[in-house]
Amino acid sequence: MGVPDADGQGPPDGLPGLPPEWGRVVVPDDASALAEEARQVRRELRQAPRHTHRPIRLRLGLALLVLLVSVLVTLAGLAAVTWPRPNRSGGAPTVLPRVTTAAPSALGPLPALDLVGADDTPVPLRSLLPAMIILVDACACVDEVGTAAATAPAGVTVVTVTEGRHAGPTTAAGVRPLGDPAGGLRSYLHLAARPDTAVALLVDRQGTLVRVVPELGPAADYRDDLARLPG
Repeated sequence: MGVPDADGQGPPDGLPGLPPEWGRVVVPDDASALAEEARQVRRELRQAPRHTHRPIRLRLGLALLVLLVSVLVTLAGLAAVTWPRPNRSGGAPTVLPRVTTAAPSALGPLPALDLVGADDTPVPLRSLLPAMIILVDACACVDEVGTAAATAPAGVTVVTVTEGRHAGPTTAAGVRPLGDPAGGLRSYLHLAARPDTAVALLVDRQGTLVRVVPELGPAADYRDDLARLPG
C-alpha cells in the first residue's frame, strides 16, 4: 500500500519521508504478509551468536515500524472520511428565542414590586389586591381589556402593565394603567412577550397568584376564577 505524494502520484509501494539508509520500504496491503518475515527473524535470533543479534533486532524493529505506519495511514484515511465537516455557509447559527405562554409550573405569591403610575409615582403592586393584572406591552388589546373591566366584580382592581417607565394609555373605564420599569413582573413569572397577545394574572386578597391566563380572550375563559378573587 503506497502513500501518494502532494500531487497524488506518489510511489505505489514505498513510503516517503523515511531515512534513506533504511532502503526501500514497502508497506503490504495485508499485515499478515509480514508473518513469514517475522518468523525468519525470530529463527535467526535463536540460531545466531549473541553478538549478531543487534542487526537482526534492527530488522525486526523495522518490520514492526512498517506495520505501525500502515496502521496509522489506515486510521488517518478513515478519520478523513468520517470526520464531520464544519458549516461552510459563513453565517452565524440562528438561535430562536424561547417563547413561554404557559402558566408557571407552581403558582405562588405575587412579588412585592413597585410599579409606576401615570404621574410617575411608585405604586406598590400589593396595594392593589385583589387584582386582575393585564400585561399589555405586546398588545393594547383594547376590546379584551374593556371586557375584563366590565366582568370584574366589585372590589377587584383591573390594572394594565406596560414594560417601561411610562404607563400605557387608559384603554377602558375603571382600568388603572401602570408601568414596569425593569420588566420585573414578566421576568419573575418567566413569561415572554408575544405579539398581539395580552397575559392576565389573577391575584387574590392575600397576594396569591391563583391563575395565569396566557392569552386574554373571551370573559368565559376566566369569569369563574375572577369572581372568586374577593373571597
